[in-house]
Amino acid sequence: MKIYTKTGDKGETSLIGGTRVKKSHLRIEAYGTVDELNAFIGVVRDQEVNQNRAALFSEIQDRLFTIGSTLATDPDKNVKMQTPDLHDTDIQFLEVQMDALEQNLPELRNFILPGGHPAVSFCHVARTVCRRAERTAIALSEESEVSDLVIKYLNRLSDFLFMLGRANSFELGVKEITWKPRV
Repeated sequence: MKIYTKTGDKGETSLIGGTRVKKSHLRIEAYGTVDELNAFIGVVRDQEVNQNRAALFSEIQDRLFTIGSTLATDPDKNVKMQTPDLHDTDIQFLEVQMDALEQNLPELRNFILPGGHPAVSFCHVARTVCRRAERTAIALSEESEVSDLVIKYLNRLSDFLFMLGRANSFELGVKEITWKPRV
């Protein structure tokens, strides 16, 4: 099978269900941003400080593929192909992970600036891409069907990535940089 099909050469692509849409369509933007997020999660996963979290990242990346396939499916078509779905337990899984990370961290009393170490910075980049994916999914939900679980999962995942950045700082012995507003 060849990777190129030439069917998108005129700026259109197919959703699951066969509907052709412009590549600029909000649905394409939504699952494209989730794909970008998944790539950044791979960068976060590959940081040495996160080597003991491989199973966690596999779970997250699998859920992001699930979200991508959900967003890539035309909600107005009766699709015969079975696609994976999200569950409330997927969101609870992230909450449990955040609670476990937070147990070892000092209380947060100020806003912190992203950075201090590449592993921390990559968490914050992934977090901001996740927030964009969430905003795009919300915008899509205003004109078409989007599962509430997709939006909840992306919201929780961005919180998780923030906590992971803090945990990476702590585990690496990197001081968090607090924001001191100029007044």
